[in-house]
Amino acid sequence: MTDSTPRLDHVVLWVRDPVASASFFEKAVGLRPWRVAEYAEGKAPFCSVRINEETILDLAPLPLAERMEVVPGAAASAGHPVHHVCLSLPRDGFDALRSRLEEQGVPVSDLSHDSLGARGKAKRSFYFRDPDGNVFEARHYD
Repeated sequence: MTDSTPRLDHVVLWVRDPVASASFFEKAVGLRPWRVAEYAEGKAPFCSVRINEETILDLAPLPLAERMEVVPGAAASAGHPVHHVCLSLPRDGFDALRSRLEEQGVPVSDLSHDSLGARGKAKRSFYFRDPDGNVFEARHYD
């Protein structure tokens, strides 16, 4: 039997410097980079970071936007704000992420409690920005 449950495969973030963004997501957020060397060598149009085995964030350079006319008006989406992307972590991963961000001087919001998400009410959550201004929320449910 095949699992037909929809899943989030990837989110494309428009960034100024994909290699620097991959480094930020690796060092500050703890995500594993993917295809960075290929991108740096000109063998891939963008690089990515892996959230889990099924989901990645593609780090697309802004000049790529002009070639992204997949539907009318799509190229104009570069820099168009998405409010935020939320990462759900276990409690220890949540605490480790907040500590890494603070150690690297990344501003973080105050903690929120009991905010509603895909799995019900999250015990704690907070927000931060990547170097390109994309907003992320981190939360844990346990």
